[in-house]
Amino acid sequence: MTTPDSAPVSPASPVPPLRVGLIGYGLAGSVFHAPLIAATEALTLDTVVTSNPDRQKQARAEHGDVRVVPSPDELFARSADLDLIVVASPNRTHVPLATRALEAGLPVVVDKPVAGTAAEARALAALAAERGVFLSVFQNRRWDNDFLTLRDLVAEGGLGDVWRFESRFERWRPQLKGGWRESGDPAEIGGLLYDLGSHLVDQALVLFGPVRQVYAESVIRRPQAETDDDTFIALTHENGTRSHLYMSSTTAQLGPRFRVLGSKAGYVKYGVDPQEAALREDGRPGPGWGEEPEALWGRLGAGESPLSGGGTPVPTVPGTYQTYYGAVASALTQGTPNPVTALDAAQALDVLEAARRSAAEGVTVRL
Repeated sequence: MTTPDSAPVSPASPVPPLRVGLIGYGLAGSVFHAPLIAATEALTLDTVVTSNPDRQKQARAEHGDVRVVPSPDELFARSADLDLIVVASPNRTHVPLATRALEAGLPVVVDKPVAGTAAEARALAALAAERGVFLSVFQNRRWDNDFLTLRDLVAEGGLGDVWRFESRFERWRPQLKGGWRESGDPAEIGGLLYDLGSHLVDQALVLFGPVRQVYAESVIRRPQAETDDDTFIALTHENGTRSHLYMSSTTAQLGPRFRVLGSKAGYVKYGVDPQEAALREDGRPGPGWGEEPEALWGRLGAGESPLSGGGTPVPTVPGTYQTYYGAVASALTQGTPNPVTALDAAQALDVLEAARRSAAEGVTVRL
């Protein structure tokens, strides 16, 4: 459109997607990060780092003309060509690789746990602030379908004052799988406390706020296992809510994912969010993503057993793991809030460190 006193107005040029370098193509990199990055319009998967020949072939097969390099050195040599680094390598590498990215001035996403200690997480946050560089932690379980549903119930007051929050990630895996996650070497930051516990504690903090007291029991049950495979944490939040968190690889009969008891009603939900299973089967966000059948909906009621049909079915909000990377892209391009900060992660690590001490010493730890 032109006017006598103006030059022609050109339509806005499309903004090119941010170029992402992904370090690690194991479970976290290949099943979670790469597919969700690829599903985010504002991002493009530019480079994958893996030294494993089979995983190199897998990355090329799954992501077309993606560049594949064997080491982080080769990735950082091209730092000027990248807009975001994602660290999805083993836990022991999270802090050194995130530090390297921040010192190179590159925004970075780090898989959970961001570090082995809260002090390390806060040091990373301080470095990011000093350099003026974006740092976020991948906590995808904030976008589980059941968690989104429960968060709405709590916010709407349908439960009244929440007195007790029971949350479980339980599995039946009596045989060891091997690998660094089951290593007893403290440097590997393995075991369920820092794996599934990172999710359970993060969700409890999002729902009910800071914690003032921690008690934990942690056991190694499977023969030849080197690190915890059956752990329980009891939290007392500053608002008075008690969170009981269970994580186990040795549960022969699985309990409810959530059992939440309040002054007005309780909510019980069985089953797990379907997104991980869908991603493992090469599913991608789109129509019907994150939805589950009515038979799996949780039930809300008082004085009734959900197993005998008591209570009112509560439609489960569809899960949206893709929301995380959409929020990361928006934060980088538009300055919107960081979806999960390193200081958020540090608060969770405070709790995990207290739980480890509690279990080892048989004491209750006050924060």
